[in-house]
Amino acid sequence: MVEWKISNGLIEYEDAVIFMEARAAAIAAGEADEMIWLLEHPALYTAGTSSNLADLTDPERFPVHLSKRGGQYTYHGPGQRVAYVMLDVGKRGRDVRAFVKQLEAWVITTLSEFNVTGEIREGRVGVWVARRDRPVHASGAFQEDKIAAIGIRLRKWVSFHGISINVEPDLEHFSGIVPCGITQHGVTSLVDLGLPISMDDLDVALKRSFDTVFDTN
Repeated sequence: MVEWKISNGLIEYEDAVIFMEARAAAIAAGEADEMIWLLEHPALYTAGTSSNLADLTDPERFPVHLSKRGGQYTYHGPGQRVAYVMLDVGKRGRDVRAFVKQLEAWVITTLSEFNVTGEIREGRVGVWVARRDRPVHASGAFQEDKIAAIGIRLRKWVSFHGISINVEPDLEHFSGIVPCGITQHGVTSLVDLGLPISMDDLDVALKRSFDTVFDTN
């Protein structure tokens, strides 16, 4: 049984972390169901366990939170759907790499409902979109922009943190960091791609795709 929690308004990052850690502990103890929590944060940067201080190019711009999730610097803010994933990976095969691939597949399957082709790239964390409207003329390839980030932590085989998908955030806010340590590619959103998708639309697609990818039925 996976409980779905959707929060309106902006949730402070530290409050979210406290909630996730408590819920993950309760799941590990068999005292609570697994949970997916959908929310938005106020504008902030988080530094994962592999972050490089040089990638924080504008440290005074927004609050910076140290995070125990994997990965490097990322941005959260209004217009971005954050999905915190508190699942018992111990009961789901104890294969962290396979679990991360499921999270990637969840994002890609969700995006496909809006005719967006999300892709994984070797050596690049997250989900990417080839901008066929923006060819890179020198190489004949297309510009690739990041549309979703993934970063998790496990404690007693229960996951927390999770994914974020850009619906309609202020993309200029990403300029205060080098997102995930990658300099040669940009960031996009569903609205930036010309798709007037609402947060509610995305939530419905996330729920439907989760049931497909994680086979919860």
